[in-house]
Amino acid sequence: MADRLDISQRKKDHIALCAGDNVNFREKTSLFEQVELVHNSLPEMHADAVDSHIDLLGKRLSAPIIVAAMTGGTDEAAQINQDLARAADTLGLGFGLGSQRAMFVRPHTAWTFKVREQAPNVLLLGNLGLVQARTMSTAQIAELCRETGSDALCIHLNPAMEIVQPGGDRDFSGGLDTIRRLVAELPIPIVVKETGCGLSRGVATLIKSCGVHHVDVSGSGGTSWVAVEAHRAVDETERALAEELWDWGIPTAASLVQLQGLGLQAFATGGVRSGTDIAKALALGATAGGLAAPVLKAHRAGGYDGALSFLQRLIHTVRSIMLLTGSRDVAALQRAPRILGPALARWVP
Repeated sequence: MADRLDISQRKKDHIALCAGDNVNFREKTSLFEQVELVHNSLPEMHADAVDSHIDLLGKRLSAPIIVAAMTGGTDEAAQINQDLARAADTLGLGFGLGSQRAMFVRPHTAWTFKVREQAPNVLLLGNLGLVQARTMSTAQIAELCRETGSDALCIHLNPAMEIVQPGGDRDFSGGLDTIRRLVAELPIPIVVKETGCGLSRGVATLIKSCGVHHVDVSGSGGTSWVAVEAHRAVDETERALAEELWDWGIPTAASLVQLQGLGLQAFATGGVRSGTDIAKALALGATAGGLAAPVLKAHRAGGYDGALSFLQRLIHTVRSIMLLTGSRDVAALQRAPRILGPALARWVP
């Protein structure tokens, strides 16, 4: 029991499990297969004229891609963070840290989250759970962000993960007040994100009412964090609940269409596996697409070079699809014609 409640051990477990194939949603998908982009046979431009740059949270990205929040708190996590942040910096992409709760509870692990030396120019997203943020002062949170040099802070929502996690949180009250406080007092922008279960239109509307402009839908269809905790369960009650909720959540593509028209800048993570998925997410209104597990697996297989090559292929695919839809820039891709299958269309508000 003690090992399972230890933050460092939990982070080690998470890395090992997410690098495998037995923590994906079983039946539920991201629903990106329900999105068809309309081919343009007359794009009327040179491939080199495609402009995939975006401006996001004060940084200029070469493509609308984020290496999504992953890990921290262990020696292995430090190497992963440093390599992937360096790859993102080299290619002009964004990079997200894993939950900095470990850094706060165990200050000696802070070095595992520090990537600025390897990635001086990368768009760096810090990360903290909403429940933890509620109990911390704004000054404490600002110090965590200052230590890592974060450009923005992701506040993650993860009630489904927590209720099946050994020793997980059970009190999710006071979340909106905490978000309002941080928006008003923190010196960097806030991104409110889910953790694999998606954001509904109703929740996104509440988040926006707090003054938030950026969200990460982090929908279902990829890694199920409930499934991750199912593998870590220490008794039959925990395991049974995790098995029951393994496929819980809103598919990523469905979450994106739910948020259309709200005026939020939405990142699409959760079940994003390819450049094609990223292009489809953008066509559904996302500002950027993000992925974690596929990059982690590429890093596991080939280290820094493997991750770099994988990310280069993503960029190439996104730019190619922009050409094939006649989209000269990302804003044009967000307006590109697309056909929605019935399973996704029923989510349109």
